[in-house]
Amino acid sequence: MTSAGTRPARSVAPLVLGALGVVFGDIGTSPLYALQTVFALDGGIVEPTSENVYGVVSMVFWSITLIVSAKYLGFILRADNEGEGGVMALAHLAHRSVRFGGRRHALVLVLGVFGGSLFFGDSLITPAISVLSAVEGLEVATPSLGRLVVPLAAAIIVALFAVQRFGTHHVGRFFGPVMVVWFLTLGVLGLVHVVAAPAVLAALSPHHAWSFVLHRPAIAFVAMGATVLAITGAEALYADMGHFGRVPIVWAWFALVFPCLTLNYLGQAQLVLRDSHEIENPFFHLAPEWARLPLVVLATMATIIASQAVISGAYSVARQAERLGFLPRLTVRQTSEQEGGQIYVPSVNWLLLGGVLVLLLTFRASERLATAYGLAVTMDLMLTTTLFCVYAVAALRWRWPQVAAFALVFGTLEVGFFSANIAKVLHGGWLPLTVAVSVATVMTTWARGRELVTARREKLEGPLGPFLDEVHGNAKILRVPGTAVFLHPNKATTPLALRENVHFNHVIHDDVVIVTMETVNVPHVPEDERVVVDDLGDPYDHITHVTARFGFSDHPDIPVALALARDEGVDVDLRDVTWFLSRITVHRSDRPGMGRSRKWLFEVLARNAADPTSYFRLPIGQTVVLGARINF
Repeated sequence: MTSAGTRPARSVAPLVLGALGVVFGDIGTSPLYALQTVFALDGGIVEPTSENVYGVVSMVFWSITLIVSAKYLGFILRADNEGEGGVMALAHLAHRSVRFGGRRHALVLVLGVFGGSLFFGDSLITPAISVLSAVEGLEVATPSLGRLVVPLAAAIIVALFAVQRFGTHHVGRFFGPVMVVWFLTLGVLGLVHVVAAPAVLAALSPHHAWSFVLHRPAIAFVAMGATVLAITGAEALYADMGHFGRVPIVWAWFALVFPCLTLNYLGQAQLVLRDSHEIENPFFHLAPEWARLPLVVLATMATIIASQAVISGAYSVARQAERLGFLPRLTVRQTSEQEGGQIYVPSVNWLLLGGVLVLLLTFRASERLATAYGLAVTMDLMLTTTLFCVYAVAALRWRWPQVAAFALVFGTLEVGFFSANIAKVLHGGWLPLTVAVSVATVMTTWARGRELVTARREKLEGPLGPFLDEVHGNAKILRVPGTAVFLHPNKATTPLALRENVHFNHVIHDDVVIVTMETVNVPHVPEDERVVVDDLGDPYDHITHVTARFGFSDHPDIPVALALARDEGVDVDLRDVTWFLSRITVHRSDRPGMGRSRKWLFEVLARNAADPTSYFRLPIGQTVVLGARINF
């Protein structure tokens, strides 16, 4: 498979269009609420004077330039795990680069888990605040329809999550042209006001931001708490990289997204300076009165797409977490034959929908939701910077002055954003943090529970070598025709299904294949490296072990892997195979290792894991599932 970053030039254009429809929705709708929130903070503490307006817009422009254009597109998107992005992919790049057993080895994994958990918190807020901020335009265009804002926003969000099963490939194809129109509209709306007062272009100079911070530090500090809203979506951009690749994202950003965002923020600045009464909703007042209702419709479509960016990113993060052992088996549906990163995860989809609706009906206004937004975003930014510094030292072999410069430029800005948002904890910021802590608890509980259950299971299974010696020396065990394939996590112990078949039925198939699925810390494993065959020391007893290796973005299709094993000498006819699964049922006990509440959580997660038959793509009519109970 050709990697995302090395596709032929002729395939880049449709991917650019698709990226516009999926990747940039979040950051592309920030003009709806970013400046409005800045000037609404604390009852209007940031007054719309020329010094303040120029300072705020300069901060917005240089924040976007430094964080998105320089940090993410210039550095972070190059830290891809064979095409896959996101904070967890970056964490595992750093994890495998540092010395095993050292303090950094464990720390980067913990940071990755918490970063992924924060992303899920953002994934709840973005659809709610984006759609609400667009539909609230009805109050500007047609004030009498204000009572319909929340019900209409809820209906739109339900519809958005309902169409996810069709896949980001089809969604992106439809949304791409809409986003082209949206960004061009942003640019034109801003350009009209910039042409009317070209002096506003001076706000692009960084000295206005410096002057704002130096001469009005308290006001600038408050403003920074909302300025970060202009760069929400940067982490979603990174997480969605696996869907389209780095090159299409870079092209879309610099050719269309960045210039149009800049023009729109400048236009809003000019409007606020001209008439401070427009400060309540400067975005919709950019348009003439006759165009406001159509703009509400277009903005609503754009915010639906903004939600798509984080939804797609949440799918990618969830699948990475599952493949890396932090979540139970998830039902993952591939939605594109060409792009391995384009997936649909039903359980994540419906959990997000429920959370978004709860937020929407609780806060009921984008201004109130904005207070809950910035803290998780800034923590994500700082985690990404920290993990990249570790990766740069361990893998890229950067010298310490280079790492220090990177941390100084980006870390200082992000710590400033974080400090300005700490006060939001009591005003809604607790919400994404609560979600993040909850998700991190689930991930760490599952990882720890797997360790305990695996240890108990291996004790019950017993070593494979002595078991095979017992089978070979027992004349009472009959050989029956056919091939039996046992799915088992290792080749050191005996599959429970095989042991029970021999002990209770006193039979063993003519050919036995033990298949172990191994997830490696790369997104994709090439077919010529997919399987490893081991005859377990006796090439004549027709008992073979096959290791099927998958990346964390590959779907574990065991029959396809076994078909590849035939090229390695495994004599198996897939039409005459009986598949055996050992289904483990876990029960809490007083054994040490984990608290009772976490054991209860692990038990719930285990019960709701995806059906292994469909997960491994086994033929239902040829699959036998044997159960076993384990107390942990």
